[in-house]
This record gives sequence, structure tokens and C-alpha cells, in this order.
Amino acid sequence: MSPKDEAALDALLDDARRVAQNAYAPYSHFRVGAALLLTNGKVVTGANVENASYGLTMCAERSALASAVSQFGPEVRVAAVAVTNLNDAASPPCGACRQMLAEFTLPDARILFPFEGEMLNLPFSEVMPVAFDLKKK
Repeated sequence: MSPKDEAALDALLDDARRVAQNAYAPYSHFRVGAALLLTNGKVVTGANVENASYGLTMCAERSALASAVSQFGPEVRVAAVAVTNLNDAASPPCGACRQMLAEFTLPDARILFPFEGEMLNLPFSEVMPVAFDLKKK
């Protein structure tokens, strides 16, 4: 599966839609799914998990990323990300998710998400042009 292959990206979106069915969203009813294509060719998914204390809610992207690191270790790298929701609404990754993805996502990785009635397909470097980086260059 290649992040530049349209069929692969469509399959990634299907994975995100499928996992959104598993979202736990009793408060907002905004069910989100995310699918990550890793550079090792594996796909890892995650759904949002809400909490009565909204600040403790886990977004789908961070849920998928935590799963990827848990399964494949800290050297895991993301080649593509698909995010979708069951509400037919825009759902670009939030700022916290963008920053978390910045730790593991290649700059040219494709990021797909619904926005204003269309599915955007952008390189991560455009979605997160200036990420916080503590590493010394």
C-alpha cells in the first residue's frame, strides 16, 4: 500500500469510516475515525473516546497513534493519515493531534480529511507547517 496510490488512500478512508462506528461519543455525538498508514505497510486505526470531563477526551488521531506506538514501538513512522466522521462535517485534525502527529509523521505524508464539503488531500507539511520541536538540529 503506497501513500501516493489513490486506491490505497481510498482504502485508508474506508478503514477510518469503519472504525468511526466504534467511537464513544455520548456527549457530542461527533463520531470520528482515523486510520494511519505506517511506513512498514501496516494500517492502524483509532476512534475518538469521550469523557464526561471533556478535557480527558481522546481524539481519533491520537488514539490511532497511541495504538501504533504500542504495537510497533517508538520508531514507528506515519506515511498517510485518513480522518473522517459520521456527521458529514469538517474534521481536520485539531492542534493537539497535529502536534502529536508531528512526532511520527513524514513531512510529505498525505493527510486526508473532510473540509467544507470536500475531501482534502494535503501533505502533512501544509497541515502543520510549524510544529514545536525540542530536538536539537
